[in-house]
Amino acid sequence: MKAMPDSQSIDVVILCGGKGTRLQPVISDRPKPMAEMKDRPFLDILIDYLCSYGFRRYVLCVGYMKESIKEYFTRESRSEKIIFSDEETLLGTGGALKNGELLIHSDPFLVLNGDSFCPLDYRDFLSYYFSKGADVSIALDGKSVRKDYGVVTINDKARITSFSEKTDKKDEYVNAGVYIFNQTIFSLIPHNKVISLENDLFPYIIDRKVFGYVTKNTFIDIGTPEGYEKAAEFINKFVDEGLNG
Repeated sequence: MKAMPDSQSIDVVILCGGKGTRLQPVISDRPKPMAEMKDRPFLDILIDYLCSYGFRRYVLCVGYMKESIKEYFTRESRSEKIIFSDEETLLGTGGALKNGELLIHSDPFLVLNGDSFCPLDYRDFLSYYFSKGADVSIALDGKSVRKDYGVVTINDKARITSFSEKTDKKDEYVNAGVYIFNQTIFSLIPHNKVISLENDLFPYIIDRKVFGYVTKNTFIDIGTPEGYEKAAEFINKFVDEGLNG
């Protein structure tokens, strides 16, 4: 098994370039990740949580209303290093990741959606990735039952066997939007194309070493007005109790 590096040496890529059409009736003057909670942008709270696990280098894949994100994260000195990967046209989650390839230095690296949050133990998640000798590890919500999400099935060794719409199988889990990839993933994503990680890439790589990491914690998604309201309640309580890893 390859030795696990310190989290300070692992890049964190946050996908925050989407248009957020479903949330626009509630928030239209900023991109989704900049929605305010506890008088701070959601994205800032997410980065704080990741910093509590020792991560220090962040690549923010920005697109829609990107100046809002860039202005906020460059207006004052920060202990963590933040780099921006600019999309001139929206490329989807996979296309945005490919667009930032030259800025992502570590192998492996962590990827998160900028409009969701799952309180993972990131040290354990990384340890799990290395113990499996995985190409990809995907955090799975083992608690929620969500009719509006596709599902992931795994076998008895936690290897992912399918990505599909919801059925009634007992081995189904919801993708929590947190991933660990190695650098070989970039060879599978075409350049300058609109690609979805969830719909286009993951089903294509099912024969590789793709493992699910099941967490007992539920993830929150701020992508809809209802989700945003629930997320705000969760984050308020979470921040009050203290962000620490």
